[in-house]
Amino acid sequence: MADTIFGYPFRPFFLGHRPIFREYSASTPLLDWIESPTSHILKFNFPGLSKDEIKVQIEEGNILHVRGESGKEENFGKDSVWHVAERGTGNGDFSRMIELPENVKFDQIKAHVENGVLTVVVPKDAAPKSPKVRNINITSRL
Repeated sequence: MADTIFGYPFRPFFLGHRPIFREYSASTPLLDWIESPTSHILKFNFPGLSKDEIKVQIEEGNILHVRGESGKEENFGKDSVWHVAERGTGNGDFSRMIELPENVKFDQIKAHVENGVLTVVVPKDAAPKSPKVRNINITSRL
């Protein structure tokens, strides 16, 4: 409660201590998106996952969905107590959805994973697409 009212920097003054760890979500992979004259290059961090554990899909026309599912779980026994779980809680699932621009060649997207970094290359379409403007016929009666 004090974090939401006073913010993290003021917590020691009101509660007398700093938290043991910061809460954050490990379910979204980090992303770099670079645009070159010919393509969009997206780089995702997927530490510890092989290419068989990563899925790249195009959904709903122009949504790039990247997900990793390792299924590995670390089990230390029922007598063990977790104090900090910043690397995730053991299930290793990641997911990220990106809306791509319309001027790309969706049928030529390529993906490559190396050393825990997934690189997705999305080529641009050089031909300008006609605008999606449609004239509506106006009548005097419906």
